[in-house]
Amino acid sequence: MSARRTKFYLDKQNGKFMGVCAGIADYTGIDVVWVRVAMFLSFFIIGWTLLAYFAIGVIADNKPSGLYADRDDQKFWQGVRANPARSTRDVRSKFRDIDRRLADIETYYTSRNTRLADEIDSLR
Repeated sequence: MSARRTKFYLDKQNGKFMGVCAGIADYTGIDVVWVRVAMFLSFFIIGWTLLAYFAIGVIADNKPSGLYADRDDQKFWQGVRANPARSTRDVRSKFRDIDRRLADIETYYTSRNTRLADEIDSLR
């Protein structure tokens, strides 16, 4: 079974204690320093944060090695988790652009080569 890239994982490799803050940072794309600062402040403001921290540390799965191919892949999946609708819209837009460019190339080559244009029309 392959690892899901949209799931929350503990990041013990980059974590200080249990990997919860590093996992939140990886999941959201926020710098881990800011997540740790927010977590530290919330320990004093909200009493149950410490309990939630330990519960997440015990319940959540560890981040599988090789979850992302590279840094761009990691940024893409963080964007998907942050706003799936926007990510879908962006992918659709890229495909529309590719389709338009391919149509332009087809038009360019078929306008100069009538035999090729006839072959393409026969395939439709």
